[in-house]
Amino acid sequence: MLSQLKLAVRPCVYMCRCVHTKEKGKPLMLSPRTNKGMAFTLEERQVLGLHGLLPPKIETQDIQAMRFKNNLEKIQDPLAKYIYVMGMQERNEKLFYRVLLDNIEQLMPIVYTPTVGLACSQYGHIFRRPKGVFISIMDQGHVGSILDNWPEPNVEAVVVTDGERILGLGDLGVYGMGIPVGKLCLYTTCAGIDPHKCLPVCIDVGTDNEMLLKDPFYMGLYQKRDRSQRYDELIDEFMEAIVNKYGRNTLIQFEDFGNHNAFRFLRKYKDNYCTFNDDIQGTASVALAGLFSAQRVINKPITEHRYLFLGAGEAALGIADLIVMAMKESGMPEEEAQKKIWMFDKYGLLCQGRSEAIDSHQEAYVHPVPGQLAKTFLEAVNILRPTAIIGVAGAGRLFTKEVISAMGSLNERPIIFALSNPTAKAECTAEEAYTLTEGRCLFASGSPFGKVTLPDGRVFQPGQGNNAYIFPGVALAVIVAGVRNISNQIFLEAAKALAEQVTTDELAQGRLYPPLSNIRQVSICTAVKVAEFLYSKGMAFKYPEPKDKNEYFLSKIWKTDYESFLPDVYDWPLSATKLPNL
Repeated sequence: MLSQLKLAVRPCVYMCRCVHTKEKGKPLMLSPRTNKGMAFTLEERQVLGLHGLLPPKIETQDIQAMRFKNNLEKIQDPLAKYIYVMGMQERNEKLFYRVLLDNIEQLMPIVYTPTVGLACSQYGHIFRRPKGVFISIMDQGHVGSILDNWPEPNVEAVVVTDGERILGLGDLGVYGMGIPVGKLCLYTTCAGIDPHKCLPVCIDVGTDNEMLLKDPFYMGLYQKRDRSQRYDELIDEFMEAIVNKYGRNTLIQFEDFGNHNAFRFLRKYKDNYCTFNDDIQGTASVALAGLFSAQRVINKPITEHRYLFLGAGEAALGIADLIVMAMKESGMPEEEAQKKIWMFDKYGLLCQGRSEAIDSHQEAYVHPVPGQLAKTFLEAVNILRPTAIIGVAGAGRLFTKEVISAMGSLNERPIIFALSNPTAKAECTAEEAYTLTEGRCLFASGSPFGKVTLPDGRVFQPGQGNNAYIFPGVALAVIVAGVRNISNQIFLEAAKALAEQVTTDELAQGRLYPPLSNIRQVSICTAVKVAEFLYSKGMAFKYPEPKDKNEYFLSKIWKTDYESFLPDVYDWPLSATKLPNL
């Protein structure tokens, strides 16, 4: 009798009870947050005013994902693929993240490096719908009110750029917004962070890119970069506005700022805000993880290597500082560790007495001239005899045939990291590195390269030193544990956690990192390891401490499954429902 009563009131309940959304009808299909396409059930269509607005077939998300993938495979041009994929994010975000997670190895190069760089360079030409918040120098004094216009009230993670140094492409001004959008896509895809709690921001203070200033489709201020005190005041106002609105624990990730500003903002804000710079610290962590993996292959600790960097900017210095921290943890004095690291920039080796200016943050790696002055990178290799070369200059193919051959002659197992992005800026290809060293090198790159088959039949799967292995997992740990300040030690722990997840079989294949197809599992495992460190050091502020952190983190993951917009009336108590007279 009870079940019959519930069945009797079911239509009335559907029409009078509130559903999960206030929207009804076509607006549900126009919002990427609520749109399910043809996966709306018949009952949802009837109750929500959608009946007749969709073809009669009820589809599963599996079928939708299959259609999406089939259409994508027909597109050959990378930029066209980017436009198609990001267009889905604008229409149906659950389906977008489902497909991205299921096909991460194929789609990571589209939504992230290298294609995102191309998309940024063409941002004004392919623009369809704005994503994120744009704050210009003209908005000084009103940043808080601009943030009030963002519709999501509970932001936990912010990625911000001023567009001055986008990948290896240089100053792209507001065209750089594609980077925060892409990074936050990976927050959700790799670590399951709720996309509605993520905010991409572009700070527009002008651009020094003459081509953009002449581009009729450019979307930012038509002025040279403002490098006055107003710029610093705007960034100060932005930082304070974020924590005033969203809380002191809000994670703020700096991305693709120019070298000078990147370092000084990190020093300025790291002790008072929950912030990090991915170009400095994230790159450092993933590179160090690759060195930890190489250490397992050749059984030679990082303290016994000599490192030569091509490039002396924020990426190089971030990696060097973290290597020094790891060496110190192994018992080596800091000064001795720094002596094992050399840097070569566009003016040559960082050496004492050279005429070109040396920044204060480079001084730890300025050494006496090593016998004779190296005028080229090849000369530096032959003079210093490094066991590892790390390219982060973004200057193209400077790991020449002669450089790679020299590394192979000097070392039984040379370490060659060509980390610059996008692919056109990589110091060498995987094929060049493996071929010229007869398969003996330990190789990693910033951009993806395919398998390499040597004439003798050996096959190598090069590892991609992708920051996506680090920053999503670190962000998840920081958000869930409630961290207020992010130290370099956190990135050292993340590097250890990542390296530990590379299997012996994967090392034998030439991999120094886990397969990207496992990125969700890798990110959660990294987050768990980092969280264990945070709680052990008293750096976490969210208590009680979870006993089973893996289970706890999994419970926090944002799901890509469609949710029903209808309440389950069979679970309601009859007292909550007005029954008809019988």
